[in-house]
Amino acid sequence: MDLVIVESPTKARTISKFLGKKYQVKASMGHLVDLPKSHLGIDPENGFKAKYITIRGKGKILKELKDAGKKAENIFLATDPDREGEAISWHLSNCLGLSADIPCRVKFHEITKPTIENAFLNPQPLDFNKIEAQQARRILDRLVGYMISPLLWDKVRKGLSAGRVQSVTVRLICDREKEIQDFIPEEYWTITGVFKEPLSGELFEAKFFGKDKKIKLAEESQVKDILKQLEGCSYLVKKITVKERKRNSLPPFTTSSLQQDASTRLGFTTKRTMFLAQQLYEGVEIGPKKEAVGLITYMRTDATKISTVAREEAEKYIAEKFGVDFLPEKTRSFVATKGAQEAHEAIRPTSVFREPEKMKNFLTRDQYKLYKLIWERFVSSQMAAALLEQVKADISAGSYLFKASGSTLKFPGFTVIYNEKEDKEKEKRIPHLQEGQLLELHALQPEQHYTQPPARYTEASLVKMLENKGIGRPSTYSPIIETIQSRGYVLKEEKVFKPTELGFIIVDIMKEFFPEIIDVDFTAQLENKLDKVESGQYPGLRVLEDFYKPFLARLRVASEKMEKIGLEDEKTEEICPLCGKNLVKKYGRYGTFLACPGFPECRFTMRPKANTGVECPLCQGQIVERRTKNKKLFYGCNNYPSCKFVSWDKPVDKKCPRCGSFMVEKKRRNGNNIIRCSNKECGFQEVQEVEEKQWKK
Repeated sequence: MDLVIVESPTKARTISKFLGKKYQVKASMGHLVDLPKSHLGIDPENGFKAKYITIRGKGKILKELKDAGKKAENIFLATDPDREGEAISWHLSNCLGLSADIPCRVKFHEITKPTIENAFLNPQPLDFNKIEAQQARRILDRLVGYMISPLLWDKVRKGLSAGRVQSVTVRLICDREKEIQDFIPEEYWTITGVFKEPLSGELFEAKFFGKDKKIKLAEESQVKDILKQLEGCSYLVKKITVKERKRNSLPPFTTSSLQQDASTRLGFTTKRTMFLAQQLYEGVEIGPKKEAVGLITYMRTDATKISTVAREEAEKYIAEKFGVDFLPEKTRSFVATKGAQEAHEAIRPTSVFREPEKMKNFLTRDQYKLYKLIWERFVSSQMAAALLEQVKADISAGSYLFKASGSTLKFPGFTVIYNEKEDKEKEKRIPHLQEGQLLELHALQPEQHYTQPPARYTEASLVKMLENKGIGRPSTYSPIIETIQSRGYVLKEEKVFKPTELGFIIVDIMKEFFPEIIDVDFTAQLENKLDKVESGQYPGLRVLEDFYKPFLARLRVASEKMEKIGLEDEKTEEICPLCGKNLVKKYGRYGTFLACPGFPECRFTMRPKANTGVECPLCQGQIVERRTKNKKLFYGCNNYPSCKFVSWDKPVDKKCPRCGSFMVEKKRRNGNNIIRCSNKECGFQEVQEVEEKQWKK
C-alpha cells in the first residue's frame, strides 16, 4: 500500500475516494516542524542555518506518519502547490527519511478525479528553488520579529512585536490617516440644468461646462453671476455625438481580486473568504451519493490563465445556455500581473456545468455565495463583450455650454451573468435629440460641494493597495490583516481601518531607526528578489546576507539611541466591579476593550459600551453599542439583563409620527440615510439628505 500525505483531513477524505484502496491518505494538519518560539533559532554567522523542532502537540501525528511510512511501498507528498506547501513536503521528507531526488511530490490545482489520477501518474522531485524562497522569507521575518521586538518591549511596552510586511501595512494605514487629518476641504460648485425634450416631454440632466474650456466654479458669487447671465437664454442642441463602445469582461479571479470582490459584494473578511475557498477547493459532498469533489481550483494564485479544457467546457456551456452570439469573436486572454506564477491557473469552478443553483442544497449559505461569485466571474470572463451606444450632447446657452451624456445597452454580452455595481449605476440614457433642436429649461440647480479627504482603507482597498505596491503575496494578505489588528496597531470600525496611538508610535520608531524595513519600495524589491529565488535566478543566501548586515547596524544604533516612551493606558470612567479601580482602554485582536489595571491580580475585562444618546423605548435606560460572539454590531439597553431590548439597526432619538414607535437609521452609500419606523407593519420612513445649498428655477 502507498502512503499519501496532505495537509487537512477534508482534503484527505476527498482524495482517498478518488485513489481507491491501494492508497492510504493521511493528513499532517499543516506544518509539523517549525522554528522554536523560545529563541531566534537562526545562526546568521553560520550561513543562516535554521534550527527546526517538532511543533508542540504535533508529536503524535508525526509518529503516526512515520509508522505508516515504514509500512508503505511508496510515499507521496501531495501538499498545496505553492511555497508553503513545498516547504511542508520538504519537512515531511526529512522527517520520514526520504531521499531528496526521488519523485515523491504530487501537485495538482484542482481536486477532481481525472486531475488527481493524472497527477499520481507524474510525480516529481521536490522543488528546491521554491523551498529556498520559502526559507528565505521565513528567516527574514524571524530576524525582524525576534530582533526588533525585545527592543520595543524595553523602550515602549511589554508584549509588542514588529513584523517585516505587517509594519509596512501599518505604515500605509497611518499615512492615510495623516492625509485625512491634514486635509483642508476646498469649496466648489456645480450647476445642473434639467431640460425637457418638447416632443416626448422627457426630462434629462446636463452639467454646466463653461465656454471653449471648462470653467471651474469656485465660489457662490461666481455661480450667481453665471445664473444671472443665463436668464432669458435659449437652450439649443449644438452637437450630438453617437458612438458604440465595447465593454469587455474582467478576468477570472486571482486571490487578491477574489478577496476584494467578496469584501465589496458579500461583506466577507479576507479571513472568511479564504476559509470558505479552502473548503470549496478541498471537497464538498454533492449529488445523491454524496460524492466528495473539489468545486474550485486552488485559491492561492496570482495568475489569470486557464486551461484549454476549462476554456472549451465554458464555450460549450455558453453556446448551449445563451447561444453562439454570446461567444467572443476570438478566445479571451488576460495579461497577468507582474511576477505572477503562470504555472498556476486562475480561480475557477472545476466544472461550469456544476451551476450554483444545482450546488446550493449541498453548500452552506456562505459557501454558496462565494461559489456563485467565482462561477459567475469565470463564465463571464469567457463571454462576448457588452455593446453600449453612448450619446453625448452639447447644449448651448448664450456663450455658455452644458454637456449631457447617456448610454444604452444594445447587446448585454457577459453582463447577463456578471456585472459591476458601479457600472450599473453609471448607465443612464438621454432622450432622442437632434442638432439645432430647442429645449425647454425645466430647472437650474446650483449645488455647493467640498472636496473630500481620501477614504480610509477597507479590507478590499487595503488588499488592492498591497497588491499594487507589491507588498506581500496573495497568500499573505489575510494573515497580515489579522496580525496588525491582533497587535493593537489598527482597529476596524464600521468596516474601515483606523490606526491606534500605538500604531502611530511604532511606525514613527520604525521610520527613524529602521527606514528600509518600513519603506514600501524596499519591501516590494525584497518580494521581487524572493520571486527570483523561486525561479532559480537569485540565491536565497545572498538575499539574507544583503539584508542582514545593514539591519544589524541599524539595530545597534537603535539600542543605543532609542529613548524610552512612556505609553500610559487611557483611563475611563467605568469602574471595575471586582476591585473598584478605573478601567483602562486596551487594544486586542477584536478591537478596543476595557480591562482592570490591577492585572494579573484582577482579570476583569469588558467591551466598551458606546452610548448612542437614545433612551431605551422599554425602560429609562440608555441604548448602547454591543457585539455578538461573532463580533457583529447590534444595539441594546445598558440595563441588560433586566431589560431585553435589542435592535440590529441604530435607534435615533425620534418617534414615528404615524404610530409612535421608535425610529431607526439605515445608512446609504450616497450619504443620504433612511430614518424608518421600527414597526414593520407601519412602514413609515423619511430620507435625511446631505445638506447642500441649492436653488431651483
